[in-house]
Amino acid sequence: MIVFVGQVGTDFLDREAFQEIDYRRMYGPLTKWVAQIDRADRIPEYVAHAFQVATSGRQGPVLLALPEDMLIATADVADAPHYQPVMPAPSAAQIDVLRQRLAQSRRPLVLLGGSGWTEQALADLRTFAEANRLPVACAFRFQDLYDNRLPNYVGDVGIGINPALAQRVREADLVLTIGARLGEMTTSGYTLFDVPVPRQYLIHVHPGVDELGRVYQAGLMINAGMPEFARALCDIRVDSQAWAGGLAAARAEYEAWQARPPVSRELPLAVDPWDVVQTLRAKVPADTIITNGAGNFATWAHRFWPYAGQRTQLAPTSGAMGAGLPAAVAAKIAAPDRTVVCFAGDGDFLMNGQELATATQYGAGIIVLLFNNGMYGTIRMHQEREYPQHTFGTALSNPDFARLCEAFGGWGGQVRRTADFGPALDQALAFTREHKRPALIELAIDPQAITPNLSMDQIQQAALKRQG
Repeated sequence: MIVFVGQVGTDFLDREAFQEIDYRRMYGPLTKWVAQIDRADRIPEYVAHAFQVATSGRQGPVLLALPEDMLIATADVADAPHYQPVMPAPSAAQIDVLRQRLAQSRRPLVLLGGSGWTEQALADLRTFAEANRLPVACAFRFQDLYDNRLPNYVGDVGIGINPALAQRVREADLVLTIGARLGEMTTSGYTLFDVPVPRQYLIHVHPGVDELGRVYQAGLMINAGMPEFARALCDIRVDSQAWAGGLAAARAEYEAWQARPPVSRELPLAVDPWDVVQTLRAKVPADTIITNGAGNFATWAHRFWPYAGQRTQLAPTSGAMGAGLPAAVAAKIAAPDRTVVCFAGDGDFLMNGQELATATQYGAGIIVLLFNNGMYGTIRMHQEREYPQHTFGTALSNPDFARLCEAFGGWGGQVRRTADFGPALDQALAFTREHKRPALIELAIDPQAITPNLSMDQIQQAALKRQG
């Protein structure tokens, strides 16, 4: 992403002028490169370098500040050539080591994540995984890198990980991590792998050389782009008899993890989130793009929706609230022929709910499933877990979300019983197709349904018991 941001004129710099910001200091830690253009004749140089940096290695954002006078200044200067993205590639020696280690393994696991993947790279990866009967898991919020419906997929390694899968990661003798950073979320707070040297033989592949060895000293570190590395995997074939049964067992554990969870079985929920996801699965295409912001509501999509491959999941790896709605609008504009569904919580939606206006303005017929439990659920859960019965600042006074969507030119519906969701979804789908405007279904969610496995009361009671 290339960001051009306005700056005060060069004649006002360093005077604390109105809206003057030192962008280098403000955005330096958040970008790959940040600079300010103070001479019009250097604009081609700066812009060319910005695109080069943003698209090479570990892809990321670049910010260029434009003082006001740069918007009107002129210069006689040649255009810069088109940028040429540069990606590292694995060496033949590294691929040989990988092949040897895989052949010696008895409990291997492939872990996918990160950016820079192409359709061809994912196809090459699938060829490698299927030919060698390898279990494939995806890192936190990168579940769409491998079709969840395929037998090699065994689950996501992130928040709320399947305990059986977590145990498999710990007991693996080889983990081939491709593209993932192995940060806090993907490693369950740095517990799935020992720091700094994992028990498992770790092969870590990443396009950013600075990421390799940052936390984990892998047995083999490969600086490579995703297409370049996946292409090198295509011809690898080893005897997979040793772990073929493990793949089938891991897949069975994943499928069992998709069954109706304890909260849905044990609580008399008027609106059951698990049933909502099952109905959604039955009524929308497999390539539907699912977006979400941050909150416990997203667990129902992450755990129970089968992502069908690349670019069916758009979710913030930073845990940013409010990201789901603008992501859905952008996705629908970019892919107008695909169904786009945004999972949102009530507090999450209120961060950026006004983007319904953008959806209406640009004909983005998205569907928002708004999980309304009247609180900032994740924060409330943390409060009950750490300081039971001492909650503060998490209750919400919400608007009528269905009417709010109508005020923006969309369609709004309210669901207070599980049985009403299917008809409401049919109406929303019909409206978005016909009118090219957003639809919102407000789901009245019981605050007790805070996680699929534990109710709010159970979390509170466990904390009280722990504290004596």
